[in-house]
Amino acid sequence: MKIYTKTGDKGLTSLIGGTRVPKYHLRIESYGTVDELNSYIGLIRDQNIAEHDKEILKQIQDRLFTIGSSLAADPERSKMVIPDLYMTDVELLEQEMDLMNEQLPELRHFILPGGSNTISFCHIARCICRRAERITVQLAGESIVDEKVNIYLNRLSDYLFTLGRKIGNEHNVPENQWVPRI
Repeated sequence: MKIYTKTGDKGLTSLIGGTRVPKYHLRIESYGTVDELNSYIGLIRDQNIAEHDKEILKQIQDRLFTIGSSLAADPERSKMVIPDLYMTDVELLEQEMDLMNEQLPELRHFILPGGSNTISFCHIARCICRRAERITVQLAGESIVDEKVNIYLNRLSDYLFTLGRKIGNEHNVPENQWVPRI
């Protein structure tokens, strides 16, 4: 099987179900942004972080593939069985954040991104996640999108922020608190 098909050379691609759409279509933009996010999650997993966090990130990557599959399917024409996203996936992120927050100092300031490469990767992933969420919310305004997708992306951005704080805490990296000039 060749990796290149040449079917997209004129700027069109196929959704699951066969519908041809321009590569700038909002549905393509949505799952492309989720794919970008997934790549950054992989970059975070490759860092010197706790094995437990690596395992959770691997599960997140799996869920992002599930989300990508859902977004790549034409909701009116696809007959393919696509993996499901469950509310327990959202609950896992919430449970992990609760566990991390038990060990973190109370958040009293906004945090500027940075402190170490790994913390910065978490912030970049968080920003990409927020962009993916904005795009899928827009897509949901014009087409069918499983509401759990937007809930999951919303929660995931919070998880990535909290993970960045946890990693900084574990590596004794002080938080870059934003103290506005007044």
